Amino acid sequence: MPSLFRIPLGFTSNLLLATSLLFLFFIILSGVTNHTPLNRTYFLQADTTGITGAHPVTQWTYFYACGEGNTDCGSAHPAMPFGKAWAADPANAPSDLVGKYGGHTTSHYYYYMWRFGWVFFLLALLFNVLAFFTSFVSCFRIGSGISSLLAMIALVCLSVAVPLMTATFVKARNAFRRSGRSARLGRYAFGFSWAAWTALFLATILLCCGIRKGGSGRRRDDSAYINGSGAAAGTGAGVGPRAGAGAASPSWRNGWRRSGRRNRAGSFSKTNYADGGLDNVNV
Repeated sequence: MPSLFRIPLGFTSNLLLATSLLFLFFIILSGVTNHTPLNRTYFLQADTTGITGAHPVTQWTYFYACGEGNTDCGSAHPAMPFGKAWAADPANAPSDLVGKYGGHTTSHYYYYMWRFGWVFFLLALLFNVLAFFTSFVSCFRIGSGISSLLAMIALVCLSVAVPLMTATFVKARNAFRRSGRSARLGRYAFGFSWAAWTALFLATILLCCGIRKGGSGRRRDDSAYINGSGAAAGTGAGVGPRAGAGAASPSWRNGWRRSGRRNRAGSFSKTNYADGGLDNVNV
């Protein structure tokens, strides 16, 4: 049966997962259409005037290297090299960005940093979608367990993707500026990325809380049993050193009494001990 305390946790975590998914879709679909916020979402905008084969201003998005305003994006390329914005062996491009990778357009560092970041964004999206749909049954303990596992995997992937993206485009911005070109980071893409991570992190915590087994009913049963045993133990409260315990079962007391009778030298029964006397002691 669903637990009452898991229902609000499941609803809130479902809402947070949906928020994280929305931000991830804004990032991945940037440049696809000329509508807000997709036309304002880019990782880096730089002055690429005079670089062979490049736009006067280039904006790097998830699938494209677009012109200003995410226009003239061309065809989509999965895990595109950073140097896709210009031609092979370009003139006037910052030397730190150009190398033999990606058809002689991209240096080793930027080729692999963005490629791995691109893949981990996609993995985070996949596991986030799976966690979102399984969170609909997170009011059950097993549903919370499965959804929290998927959310944790998505969180790990996004925790790799966002720092890789940040490092890649911050260093690229600095390379453009060292070459005397203006460059700036895309506040929408960076804001969406870290907001998606935060929402996913909070959803993961709530889903993990839903795994906890509710024990209030069991504690009430145990309390009732102890109180009932104490009442059944008799009215001898305050008599003998163990009179206040009251939780011992009758069969246990009878067993102690029988064993007391069998012992002969220096022994005493439970009854005599409880009454504070030594009437039946055999020396």
